[in-house]
Amino acid sequence: MVRWIISILVNALILIVVAGFFKDSFYLSGIPAAILASFILSIVNLLVKPILILLTLPVTILTLGLFLFVINGISLWITQAVMGDSFNISSFSTAILASVVISLLHLLIQKGILEPMQKKK
Repeated sequence: MVRWIISILVNALILIVVAGFFKDSFYLSGIPAAILASFILSIVNLLVKPILILLTLPVTILTLGLFLFVINGISLWITQAVMGDSFNISSFSTAILASVVISLLHLLIQKGILEPMQKKK
C-alpha cells in the first residue's frame, strides 16, 4: 500500500514536470489535479492497459515493443478524458511524446533514487 502511494506521488511529480516541459499542449491545473490524474492513470493502467496490450500483441511484437508507447499514450488520453478541464492534452501525438518522457523520467527516478533507497534498508 505504501509503495502504491509513493508511486502515485512520484507519477504526480512526473506529470507536473511534463506539463512544464510541454507548456502549450499539456495542461495540468495544479498539484491536486496532478495527484488525481496520477491516481486515475494508475487505475487505467491496472484495468485497461493489459487488455490493450493483449489486443495489440502482434503489432507490439512487430515493432519490438515500441507500440507500448502508443498504448501509454492511449492511457494518458483516457485519463485526460476522465479528468475534464483540469487535465488537457492537445493532441494524440503530444500524448505519445509525453508518454515517452514520462517513461524515461520514471526509469531515471526508479533506478537512480528509489532502488538505491530500498537497498539501504
